[in-house]
Amino acid sequence: MKTYHAAIIGTGSISDAHLRAIDSTQGRVVLDAAVDINAARVGEFVRRHGIERQYTDYAKMLAEVKPDIVFVATPPAQHAPISIAAMEAGAWVFCEKPLCGSLAELDQIRAAEARTGCHTACIFQMRFGSSSDHVRRLASAGHFGRPLVGICNTLWFRDPAYYAEPWRGRWETALGGPTMVLGIHAMDHFLHLFGEWTEVRAVAARLDRDIEVEDISMAIVTFANGALGSIVNSALSPRQETYVRLDYQRATVELTHLYGYNRDHWKLTPVPPVHDDDLVQAWQSFPPDVPCSHGAQLNAFVADMDAGRRPLTSGPEAYKTLDLLASIYKSAFTGQIVLRGSIKPGDPFYEKMHGSCSPRRLGPQAEK
Repeated sequence: MKTYHAAIIGTGSISDAHLRAIDSTQGRVVLDAAVDINAARVGEFVRRHGIERQYTDYAKMLAEVKPDIVFVATPPAQHAPISIAAMEAGAWVFCEKPLCGSLAELDQIRAAEARTGCHTACIFQMRFGSSSDHVRRLASAGHFGRPLVGICNTLWFRDPAYYAEPWRGRWETALGGPTMVLGIHAMDHFLHLFGEWTEVRAVAARLDRDIEVEDISMAIVTFANGALGSIVNSALSPRQETYVRLDYQRATVELTHLYGYNRDHWKLTPVPPVHDDDLVQAWQSFPPDVPCSHGAQLNAFVADMDAGRRPLTSGPEAYKTLDLLASIYKSAFTGQIVLRGSIKPGDPFYEKMHGSCSPRRLGPQAEK
């Protein structure tokens, strides 16, 4: 089988997850080069990991190395231009979330995909656990009955020291608050499990952190299948938890974790008092456990490259999730109910996720 040669752009803390993912491919992906604008940091990175080539200019790296895959692990504002440049250089792209800063930028990425024949996949690793595939199969086969109510909570904690990093907490560089930067993972997973959404109404605010972006958002989502869902994205929750709950006619399915899960993090509660042996038996027939991880997604990405097909979290699937996020911001900042697919060119929320608006400051420090 083909060996894919790769480069990573950005050598900060998240790069370690990419290296573990590359190791999980068992030689299918080989890292040949690393790029970082901080020369000392990239120098230390390549020495520590035995990488042959280092750069501080990603354009020069792309021209000289010509990698098959580019891993994008920079701060968010750089994701779109780097992804487009990498595809134009002939590489497929494995990009950290958030993939880009607006629906306009996502359309630019999709245009580059059409132009080059390459693809950019957003890292949504929560889709890629084998137990998640099992739950989707059971739902599709009708074991749970019709979906009715969903909950998607990203209750994380980011203290003021976290936001002391210059690019964090600002629209221009971070691209958003916990809606865009933290909760994006669970929301993407929620949509993957529960189906297409049709409309959203939301609120967002700054309750405690001294930042430009929101530190809390809440949303009510209507799904095409008739189900309703609630979403909370928080950077203010000391007892941290990622929680997805799916209530169907015949059972409740729950997933409780923080940054990753395996089959043991799931729970099934059938409708009482009837003991549904068929449902329980189907539930217990989990496949061999593959926890969600960058590695699980990268191995699927490599299989997509082998087959020459679009990766799952690129194109329309990436758009579905980013459209929800843009719509949450638009609803929160305008007070409107926002319909799926309604944010088009000419809408300020198409050009920027926040539509050049800012969240309200609430609580004792509220602006007068």
